[in-house]
Amino acid sequence: MATQVSQSAAEAVADIGTGASLAVGGFGLCGIPDVLIDAIAHGDATDLEVFSNNCGVDDHGLGILLSAHRIRRVTASYVGENKEFARQYLAGELEVELTPQGTLAERLRAGGVGVPAFFTPAGVGSPIADGGMPWRYDGDGTVAIASPPKETRVFGTKRYVLEEAINADYALVHAHTGDTDGNLVFDKTAMNFNPLAAMAGRITIAQVENLVHPGDIDPAAVHLPGVFVQRIVHTGPQNKRIEKRTVTQGATS
Repeated sequence: MATQVSQSAAEAVADIGTGASLAVGGFGLCGIPDVLIDAIAHGDATDLEVFSNNCGVDDHGLGILLSAHRIRRVTASYVGENKEFARQYLAGELEVELTPQGTLAERLRAGGVGVPAFFTPAGVGSPIADGGMPWRYDGDGTVAIASPPKETRVFGTKRYVLEEAINADYALVHAHTGDTDGNLVFDKTAMNFNPLAAMAGRITIAQVENLVHPGDIDPAAVHLPGVFVQRIVHTGPQNKRIEKRTVTQGATS
């Protein structure tokens, strides 16, 4: 299926409805599909399930959807920069599955290449494998839903845990450059989770800073081929945010 060039972010995400699952690229606030997230926030979709390394900050990125109580469940690796995330989780308003960062990356990649599950040593001997991690709390602080135990197996002399692949209804990613065939180029560390999230989505939507014609990108420079991208929208330069700005007080030259 040819990649569709959407005229606006709102058009690109228009069919994302209540209950949809989203694989979202980015790391912290680097390379996040902020324009697409804002477009969803201006729509009516709620009860969303999100797969992402983290959940933005309180007023930016996925934090916007979270603050509006539009997200039901999050599978993530790191959530420490979002106070509202912690509040909703501990209050029993949000279901959370925490997973090792490398495991999350491989689960997304596995979903993209059609591998249903894989064994990894990460998490063996911990609640990741043994079960019992709080996925959802009751309002009184007790655990309402705990993670189940996972299958483990010994290969050689080492034990591994079985992790299942992730497939999402939609993937949202940000790229520096894309062509109208959907081929994408990511800028430096914005490579992070964007290619992996894009692979895991049944319908992948890319916002790009620069939209060019087919052939304008050297094939050897393509980071993600257009076969993984169903929709693309030109959003222009990204409004880059810094999570924590650290400066030296009283510095002199």
